[in-house]
Amino acid sequence: MYKKKPLFIVFEGIEGCGKSFQSKKLFNNLKKRKIDCILTREPGGTRSAELIRNLILKDYFNKNTKEKFDKITDTLLYLASRNEHVKNKIKPALRKRKIVICDRFIDSTFAYQVYGKKVDSKLIKNVHKYILEGIKPDITFILKVNSSTAKKRLFKRKSNNRYDNFKESFYRKAQNSFLKIAKNKKNYHILESSRNTNHLEKKILNIVVRNLN
Repeated sequence: MYKKKPLFIVFEGIEGCGKSFQSKKLFNNLKKRKIDCILTREPGGTRSAELIRNLILKDYFNKNTKEKFDKITDTLLYLASRNEHVKNKIKPALRKRKIVICDRFIDSTFAYQVYGKKVDSKLIKNVHKYILEGIKPDITFILKVNSSTAKKRLFKRKSNNRYDNFKESFYRKAQNSFLKIAKNKKNYHILESSRNTNHLEKKILNIVVRNLN
């Protein structure tokens, strides 16, 4: 029997791992069971946060110019988007005892900005003290994918942003970072997603339902 209680669920992984696909599947499966939930994403999730998303995910300014954001500016924009998202969407939904399903959250910041771009983790942790106010995911799904499958999925996308065009070595490093973050943590579930099958969809749903009962 489902007891109405707040639950914060996050999907993490590199581009092409299927996290957006599986987060939507979970959202639809919970809706079918008449479970009150919302589906959101980072960067973005609210009108103001989506404006920041457009700024940081489009190829900066103009592809023909060398002017780009400094990595600190880039990171602070992600954190500004998160602040809007947490304050105006995630926290209010959890207060109403809803299930929040989020496509990316803080682990992506550490995988890409800290491990990938070598931004000092102290900066992010200090800002998070003010932004998160104790909010953290109850369940995190790390979707692991092989490089050939990820490439095929990215190729099929109708629209791409700058994170879809990095070298394979960057994605490999990012995926290893996600796996490192998840290591030995009970609320993390590392799942092979090279094949987006019904089996994976059911496995994710079963894990969530167990946490709701």
